[in-house]
Amino acid sequence: MDTDQLTGRRVLVTGGSRGLGEAAVRRFAASGATVLAAARSEPPADLPATYVRADLSTAAGAADLARDVTDLVGGIDILVDNAGAASAPATALERPEDSWTADLDLNLLSSVRLDRHLVPGMVERGEGVVVHVSSIASHYPQPSQASYAAAKAALNSYSRALAAEVGPHGVRVVCVLPGFIPTPGALAHHREMAESRGVSLEELHRELAATLNVPMGRPGTPEDAAELIVFLASGRAGWLTGAQFRVDGGIIPTV
Repeated sequence: MDTDQLTGRRVLVTGGSRGLGEAAVRRFAASGATVLAAARSEPPADLPATYVRADLSTAAGAADLARDVTDLVGGIDILVDNAGAASAPATALERPEDSWTADLDLNLLSSVRLDRHLVPGMVERGEGVVVHVSSIASHYPQPSQASYAAAKAALNSYSRALAAEVGPHGVRVVCVLPGFIPTPGALAHHREMAESRGVSLEELHRELAATLNVPMGRPGTPEDAAELIVFLASGRAGWLTGAQFRVDGGIIPTV
């Protein structure tokens, strides 16, 4: 990818202070974009983006972020709806109501609410890209994570519907489905697991990859997903919309 291909493009990455979001912020910045990173937690001091504190778990939080972004840069050309998290593990029939609501709020409705504020500007300008960061859990639910998987599956469907609505106005909408890519929080847990079992983190990850039947035999990295996100947001992907793109090392055994 040409490093200057996104020069001048205004990009907002939610959940952009760490993990996959941080990697996407850095990759967009390296491509010449003007990047805003929205998150609840402070980013690293060297993050090449304007940090905007935001909580997207509520409608008011999404509205506040949209207003702050508009005040800062006037509008967004590329929106990466990456904010999301899974609630505590629980079986489907025993999961509390508020847990279902929390997963839907953060993994589906946060994107819906923010899109509602920022995508109309793209439609008015006749161009723009929305990248929804979903998960392979939407097709391959893991035990005790039914509400997270259901929310991400709903995000996939919403993404396809939105693409059909805004496509005639020059706006593209795509879904990225990461697989086994440990987040900072997961890595901390993995280190504790490895230490308790007397194995290295690399050995533990190989074991987890084997359990998940990852053909590549290892977890992915945030940078693996970031490369796909930035490509899909670029002009090179100008004929791609309304589709899902897995970055999972081959975990899902279907075509």
